Amino acid sequence: MSIDPRGLLLDLFQAAVNAAAPALCVPRHLPPRPKGRTIVVGGGKAAAAMAAAVEAHWDGPLTGLVVTRYGHTVPCKHIEVVEASHPVPDEAGDHAARRMLQLVTGLTQDDLVIVLLSGGGSALLTSPLDGLSLRELQHLNTQLLKSGAAIDEINCVRRHVSALAGGRLAAACDPARVVSLSISDVPGDDPVNVASGPTVADSTSCADALAVLKRFAIDVPASVMALLTTGRGESVKPGDPRLAGADISIIATPQMSLEASAEVARRAGIAPHILGDRSRRRAFSSPAAKPRSRFAIRGAADATASSCWRWASRCKTIPAFSR
Repeated sequence: MSIDPRGLLLDLFQAAVNAAAPALCVPRHLPPRPKGRTIVVGGGKAAAAMAAAVEAHWDGPLTGLVVTRYGHTVPCKHIEVVEASHPVPDEAGDHAARRMLQLVTGLTQDDLVIVLLSGGGSALLTSPLDGLSLRELQHLNTQLLKSGAAIDEINCVRRHVSALAGGRLAAACDPARVVSLSISDVPGDDPVNVASGPTVADSTSCADALAVLKRFAIDVPASVMALLTTGRGESVKPGDPRLAGADISIIATPQMSLEASAEVARRAGIAPHILGDRSRRRAFSSPAAKPRSRFAIRGAADATASSCWRWASRCKTIPAFSR
């Protein structure tokens, strides 16, 4: 069977993108309209696109605020979109996070909060806890990103220094119902690590965060150490009644995208072999030090597949995602 390498690669890529495209994966997970108000909040590199998808498919009034990375805005009519810095937070993100907390304060049981989360949300939804300054939080994030720590280790620390992370956003929404729609970009797809888990209970502790800082010899301001050693930075824990009305759905994952591409390969007569989505990419100060991920296809069309991937490695017309 004759295979067009360029067409196949484009089809594989498009299938992977479609599996995580907000316009396709958000609508089918939207909850029913509530008796009261509907407020949409969230953050991440896909937050604006997710907000636009909600607006396009919602059958009632809504308002809200989401934060996305600079250059990632998608026009919305009712949900405000704010751009902020990633991966190190800035004043725009800090201000938006504080406004978000105000927006969800004072709600009732009849109200609904839809929280839209995606990769990058840990930095974009960051506001320092009391006792920390934004500059100190920026310094901490910079040191974490240079340390070599894995994303779950970095987010463990973030959950104990940020005003929205570690279940705090959902706690602020109580007693309203909270429905979180999450596009995961982390190995294992644990909701607590997507955007540092602003709407889920966190079983890690300040002691765990301190252990990460010690393990990677991370130099942090005295205010950070005080927050963690005293336990003032403790996150919302499992069983907290404020999270009783909070639900989360992981609506797209790396594995879903891999499976979508694999199905396209099978229809083309190629037996795919997915190497996995759980490789832990650690933080490095130099882009050149980042490990490269690989994808292998095995089967009767090995020769064709090999030429496809050699072509893909040189092709500049197909975009590539990076964290």
